Parts: sequence; C-alpha cells; structure tokens
Amino acid sequence: MKLGFMSDTHGGFENSVLALELLKDCHQICHIGDVLYHGPRNDIPATYNPKKLVELLKNRTDIIYVRGNCDADVDEMVLEKDLSTKSRVVTFDNYRFYLVHGYEETEEDRIQKAKELGCQVVVSGHTHVKVLKEQDGVILLNPGSTTIPKDGSSSVALFENGQIELWDLESQSVIKALKLTT
Repeated sequence: MKLGFMSDTHGGFENSVLALELLKDCHQICHIGDVLYHGPRNDIPATYNPKKLVELLKNRTDIIYVRGNCDADVDEMVLEKDLSTKSRVVTFDNYRFYLVHGYEETEEDRIQKAKELGCQVVVSGHTHVKVLKEQDGVILLNPGSTTIPKDGSSSVALFENGQIELWDLESQSVIKALKLTT
C-alpha cells in the first residue's frame, strides 16, 4: 500500500492534476495545507484556478488535510472538507507520521512533538522547499510545493514499503529516496 503527500497547491489546477495522477495508486493522500489561496506573499500561480481545483478535490474521499496559514473558513466551506485541524497523526504500514503545515513552531519543536507522539516521521509544508532527511532520530519530510516551488521544481512525496521518495512532477522521476528503519 502507498501513502502520498502533497502540499502548498495554492489554487494551482494543472500541477494539482499532475500530483494526483502521480499519487493515483495511493491508499491515502495527505495534503499538508495551503490548498486554494495563493497567499499575499506569493505570485498568483500561472495555473491559478481555485474553483476548478475545488471541483477536483471536493468529491475525493482519499485525501486528508491539515490547515495551512493560507487556508480559511471559506476554503473549508467550498471544499466541504475539514481544514480546521492544524496537525494530525497518521498511522500507516506500522509507521506514525506527524502532519503539520509548519508555520507556528520551529523544526526542533516539530521533532520534539513527533517524539512525544511516538511518530517516526514529521511531515510539514509551508516553505515550498523539498526536504527528506533524518535529524535527531526522526525523519523530516517536506514534499515541497506542487504549484509554487521555491527550489526549482514542483514535487510530491510517496511512502511505500518503508521508503519515502520525493518525486519531481514535471519529469515524473524520483529526486531522492530514504529508507526508514524501525
């Protein structure tokens, strides 16, 4: 079984379609926040179409969300999804993932919280920069942004058989992989 991660779609339709296509075989997809609005610090994405993105996401039952700093009550209303939760723990294939957008706390705080919750992986977004590394006994994952990457390429992440992979959306190829140890 596969678990997918995407973040910071910011209303960009075409790259969200690419992301969901790449993650199509996932049992569950975790959206790490900033779903519809581009935010006041970002340029409007070239493929910005939040209404069309709503229609793409609204009827999907395989996606869970955490609230990002650009998510608002109106986003929750039009998506008809729970965007009120700022963090979640997901257990998948005997691993625990701590999901949080990552704008209210430090990286060290996220690592500490993951340890308190018995999670092996912290998944955050917000920075639009891909991260996959081990730090202080915890795996840190940021799938990057599907729409407004700040490190060159749009991306998502995939977990399967104890391994996390960062995927480039344009080339549909693995950027980096890391095997989890238990």
